[in-house]
Amino acid sequence: MQTNQADYFPILMQILLAVGFVGTTIFVSSLLGPKRHSVNKDKNFECGIESVGNARIPFSVKYFLVAILFVLFDVEVIFMYPWAVNFREMGVEGLIKMGIFMLLLVVGFFYVMKKKGLEWE
Repeated sequence: MQTNQADYFPILMQILLAVGFVGTTIFVSSLLGPKRHSVNKDKNFECGIESVGNARIPFSVKYFLVAILFVLFDVEVIFMYPWAVNFREMGVEGLIKMGIFMLLLVVGFFYVMKKKGLEWE
């Protein structure tokens, strides 16, 4: 199968159109947007609560660990959907492979629980 540079023209056009749309939108919104500034408008605001203290406090490593573990187990569950759809075609071999996968998933989960990765202080 041979390709030439003309085959990539639609991709280039799509990239240029996307970048042009974003650039144009940002430029036009800066021209049309309000320009009035005041002390109250320039304050940081979140959820109706006045901000207190420094915003640069460090987060606990446990927070990031729980987030990474959530994503990890969530992605592993996503792999079960194609298996469930093709369950009949895979037969016993597919059932054994999914059993091994689930066993590894449960072993990993118990390992995380033993290391107290999901306990919050």
